[in-house]
Amino acid sequence: MANGQQIIEQFEAFSPKKLALTGDPIGLQIGTLNKEVKRVMVTLDVLESVVDEAIEKEVDVIIAHHPPIFSKLAQVNDQSATGRIVMKCIAHDITVYAAHTNLDVTQGGVNDMMAQAIGLMETRVLAPSFDNAVYKLVVFVPEEAVQQVSAALTKAGAGQIGAYSACQFHSVGTGQFQAEAGTNPAIGQIGEIERVAEVRIETVVTELNQKQVIRAMKQAHPYEEVAYDLMRQERTSEPLGLGRIGYLEQATTLKQFAEHVRQVFGVDNLRFVGDEDRLIKKVAVLGGDGNKYVSTAAFAGADVLVTGDLYFHVAHDAMALGLAVVDPGHHVESIMKQGVVDELTKRFEERRIKDVELVVSTANTNPFKFL
Repeated sequence: MANGQQIIEQFEAFSPKKLALTGDPIGLQIGTLNKEVKRVMVTLDVLESVVDEAIEKEVDVIIAHHPPIFSKLAQVNDQSATGRIVMKCIAHDITVYAAHTNLDVTQGGVNDMMAQAIGLMETRVLAPSFDNAVYKLVVFVPEEAVQQVSAALTKAGAGQIGAYSACQFHSVGTGQFQAEAGTNPAIGQIGEIERVAEVRIETVVTELNQKQVIRAMKQAHPYEEVAYDLMRQERTSEPLGLGRIGYLEQATTLKQFAEHVRQVFGVDNLRFVGDEDRLIKKVAVLGGDGNKYVSTAAFAGADVLVTGDLYFHVAHDAMALGLAVVDPGHHVESIMKQGVVDELTKRFEERRIKDVELVVSTANTNPFKFL
């Protein structure tokens, strides 16, 4: 059985907190992670109905995309919906953890899920928000441990250069050290200078994965004290950010594309702006409220932007820019529920985290109904 810290450690390896936009209230919002966890529920929103579902299903941790506490609370009581949510969660020992814009930005997150569902190819970031700095990692390893340390580095994410993975350079040399009193050397004797045939492994890590790579490296390394260097490089990896832009396999009319979006996200109705007979090939997608990114999509050359909560006057702006917009609603971000469950299931299996059930919330949190 896993504890809450282990669960969130794996989630944050997928959706790091540092990817969140400034001021976004993410992370642990209610309860504690210092407990054993048998069941985790993933939801888009944390409403009272969702908490009631969690109570009924005996859930220990809720992972949500939209934070239930978005601004500071003056008081917590049963006179407000947020107060009742907090009280119910605490009474039933339910922890609530939120991942908002970091889950939008991360590779494989909400925007990638939406782009994949639509069928976009050759996707890239629409609005960069995080420069993922690249570091060279150098570690010195005794020859007999090279394979296990090399494999640990790769498994933790080191050595990714473009479309190539497991990139490393190995060179052979002689390491020298002297173990002082109070140490427990893996090789050699205390107080004696030891010379060992070692291999210098060079690889690359990024701002996002350097901590987990170094942790994995130290766990795999036989030495009590690991000698390694970490040097920031001039170049960066591909930037991360909000939204995605890519191409349809075949051009289609705006009306046909809007119908495709409606079916893909399972919505009864949607709105769209633009000439319904216009051909659509290059598509931008941004989960949630994308009003601020209409001009970004237009200047990126998109034929259409798929987003939610489109304002009346922003629709006029889009028309003036020659950009079509398809608005299936904010709630289509609910695609993240199954997506996060699938991602965590894979990570739990790889790390042999057992006896933790992952469930998708079935409570309907879409506030809108249509006639």
